[in-house]
Amino acid sequence: MSNPSSCFKIVFLDRATIPPSTRLKEFPFSHELQVFDKTAADEVAARIRDADVVITNKVKLSAQDISAAEKLKLVAIAATGTDNVDLAACATRNIAVCNVRNYATHTVPEHTFALIFALRRSLAAYRDALRAGRWAESGQFCFFDFPIRDLSGSTIGIVGDGALGIATANIARALGLRVLFSAYKGRSDMGPLYTPFEQILQESDIITLHCPLTNGTHNLIGDAEFAQMRRRPLIINTARGGLVEESALVRALQSDLISGAGFDVVTEEPLRHDHPFARIMDHPGFILTPHIAWASEEAIQTLADQLIDNIAAFVEGAPRNLVNRAP
Repeated sequence: MSNPSSCFKIVFLDRATIPPSTRLKEFPFSHELQVFDKTAADEVAARIRDADVVITNKVKLSAQDISAAEKLKLVAIAATGTDNVDLAACATRNIAVCNVRNYATHTVPEHTFALIFALRRSLAAYRDALRAGRWAESGQFCFFDFPIRDLSGSTIGIVGDGALGIATANIARALGLRVLFSAYKGRSDMGPLYTPFEQILQESDIITLHCPLTNGTHNLIGDAEFAQMRRRPLIINTARGGLVEESALVRALQSDLISGAGFDVVTEEPLRHDHPFARIMDHPGFILTPHIAWASEEAIQTLADQLIDNIAAFVEGAPRNLVNRAP
């Protein structure tokens, strides 16, 4: 831990990932703040070389980058996910890493259900058909080109039992859905509160993902899992790209193994022009949003406030929200 009376150099690598309207509180200690809107991979090492504190939302910090930052004491992640930072390299150097927690317990579940409602009632498909003149062509007061399903009485399988999964479950129960929390894939010993993963695949009308991206959850759902989905569920991913094998999702949707998919994330962001999802952009059962489930004004301000508070707590000698041990 450094002396709070020292002047800390803080480098923010990707300020543009937080809207300009979001207010960043003043740091309550002597500091020099250097802010970059964006930072490319080959710019990281040079920009953090003299930093005491590095703030990153999505910019990756590799072991090589970290090794070049001899003064680095804290990496403050402006998000909950930590997969963009080499935590082992930080631990080796005795560099603390903290993240932001529980700021999205309203915005992500609400976005999840926005996708669910839109897909279950085919809102985007009907909107596009109306714009194309289909209502006038129908010659009557309504038309029935796309399916419309109620949520009440359906079964939702939730993968992930953290704050976001629990908040999603609360909304689901209020809407009359049967809620199943998934056990870890391949586990059958997690007790009566959890449903085996394979049973989730077979019984759910909606499967929604709220788990971190780890070695154990990478490509959690692929061709083999889609083949087990007896009820042609909706697949919702507002968590992390890489949880679902994306080419397999395209095949499942085109083969009618699922009734629809609502995604807010992809493996490589921003979306490439040649991404597999490009083949289903016009599919009436597919909605892709640009990683904005977390991004309500209220949630982002909470995130920004907590980010500054995390750094201040570290400097004051009372670190919090650590994802590794403090120095």
